[in-house]
Amino acid sequence: MSLRTLRLASRAALAAMAAALFVATPTHAQTVTGSGSTLVQPLLNRWNQDNLRSQWTAESQPSGGLDYEASGSMAGVMRIKDRAVDFGASEVPLSPEEAKQYGVAQFPIVVGGVAAAVNLPGVSQGALKLSGELIADIYLGKVKTWSDPAIKALNPDLALPADEIRPVRRSDGSGTTFAFTSYLAKISEGWKTVGAGQTVEWPVGRPARGNGGVAEMISRTPNSIGYLDLATARKAGLTVASLKNAAGAFVAPSAEGFQAAAANAPWNAANDFGVSLVDAPGAAAYPIVVTTFALVPDARPVATGTAAALAFFNWGFERGDSVAAELGYVPLPPETVEKIRGYWRDKLGAEPTLEPQAG
Repeated sequence: MSLRTLRLASRAALAAMAAALFVATPTHAQTVTGSGSTLVQPLLNRWNQDNLRSQWTAESQPSGGLDYEASGSMAGVMRIKDRAVDFGASEVPLSPEEAKQYGVAQFPIVVGGVAAAVNLPGVSQGALKLSGELIADIYLGKVKTWSDPAIKALNPDLALPADEIRPVRRSDGSGTTFAFTSYLAKISEGWKTVGAGQTVEWPVGRPARGNGGVAEMISRTPNSIGYLDLATARKAGLTVASLKNAAGAFVAPSAEGFQAAAANAPWNAANDFGVSLVDAPGAAAYPIVVTTFALVPDARPVATGTAAALAFFNWGFERGDSVAAELGYVPLPPETVEKIRGYWRDKLGAEPTLEPQAG
């Protein structure tokens, strides 16, 4: 078989995949471009790998795939607003007014959580207990050492050092930062002066770019504490703390804790699915749970890149649940996925098949 024939077969394979998933503007094999959230990057990378792997046949090889830039939620929103990518990804839900202003459709991809990770030798996973008030005081510069009485009061049985606490925080505009600071602002009166946002004026903290940068800095900085997504924390082998939730229980970050927080989420297509899961009620709920949203151009007929992006997410909804759970995320409930598909039909005129793609 000639190289030209191989290339043609490759292109035909991916075009057939997109056609099988959607009845929309015809599309051909191409790279889907995305930008934004670092929290969801591990999942998107795995979905892309598994998606491409499923296309291999005896006579063709995959082409196209996903080119995703983990630039932070703020940058992702700006890049889709400027139509520089096929989709943006963010943990900061747009209001219906903002979505209309930017000309985008918004829908959830997956549920995840933000962990507080530490570099404290001898402390096991989940053993360190921290409250929102205490974390806020650390980042306000009020609690300066691991031997502070406020930390001792929550951890009487832990042998903690008298060393200075070294907080780490994000330097870029971030949905992870938005979720973390939203939790602090909701719990701590003192933090309300700083507020919640993708970027804030941090009283203290060593800056690092992206969740990967935070993980790296925590790993090489003894006595440090920082915040990042659970998947990245696990990959880096970091120790995570148990956080105090709305019911007063201390819960370590896990898919079960994220699921408990999202159990009664009022997903609604009428408001473009904008929901906050921070400090949700429930004894088993982890307190810093977030939804990653995808943003695509709101235009009919859908552009080729938009159709390919929707096909990618539809593949993830159909075949990516086990990978999401493996990495520490919570897949969306089937009824929510059906709401999203209905949203695609009504808002974008994109008709997804309800059958999974043949591998």
